[in-house]
Amino acid sequence: MDTVKKHFEEEANEFDKIILRLIPYYSKMLDGLVAAIPHDKSDGINVIDLGCGTGTISRMLKESFPRSMITCLDLAENMIEMAKIKLAEYRDIRYQVGNFYDYDFNDSYDVIISSLALHHLVTEEDKKHFYRKIYNALNPGGVFLNADVVLGSNRHLQSMYMQKWIEFMKCHISEDEIEGKWLQKYHEEDHPAKLVDHLAWLSEIGFSGIDVVWKYYNFAVYGACKPTCSHTE
Repeated sequence: MDTVKKHFEEEANEFDKIILRLIPYYSKMLDGLVAAIPHDKSDGINVIDLGCGTGTISRMLKESFPRSMITCLDLAENMIEMAKIKLAEYRDIRYQVGNFYDYDFNDSYDVIISSLALHHLVTEEDKKHFYRKIYNALNPGGVFLNADVVLGSNRHLQSMYMQKWIEFMKCHISEDEIEGKWLQKYHEEDHPAKLVDHLAWLSEIGFSGIDVVWKYYNFAVYGACKPTCSHTE
């Protein structure tokens, strides 16, 4: 995680521009995540944004749920500073610098969200362990939603996913930058898993209402809720 922290500290100021050149349909992905939150606009929901980056999703959530209370957690201090700027007009936001894997969930939440962060968890056991922590931190009926990079279920699909991703990036950045920087970082820092495995782990832990909200090749929004969830009954 030290390498990941250094990377994000360096990229914080350019992060919002970079992400649009790297992630296909990034805005639609986040729209899908926020739209899947099963609450009314007037609800005063308690939310934590794991790996909040520059605060893009938290801002979207505040626009959709003005009475929400949000904890923004990120490993990189520079990301938190950028989030503070982006969210300066809003109240009821708490900022914390820290590694989400080691985070002590000292509160309970109606909504736990994350975007392009949980793939940094290295092993299958790390991922399952963290999903259990998320489950335990949710209120009954609470929802967990994650937007992230995933693997294909077989070699052919994974190869195709990578090719489609590279094709997208070539529209915005040079092939040398793709090969020499972004794919290198992907192979060194990222540890994605198959989407079907994520869904199976959530089921094993006890989540209900498990679903894929949005998907574009190797990027997906998926989520689940902690029973009882009235919106799934």
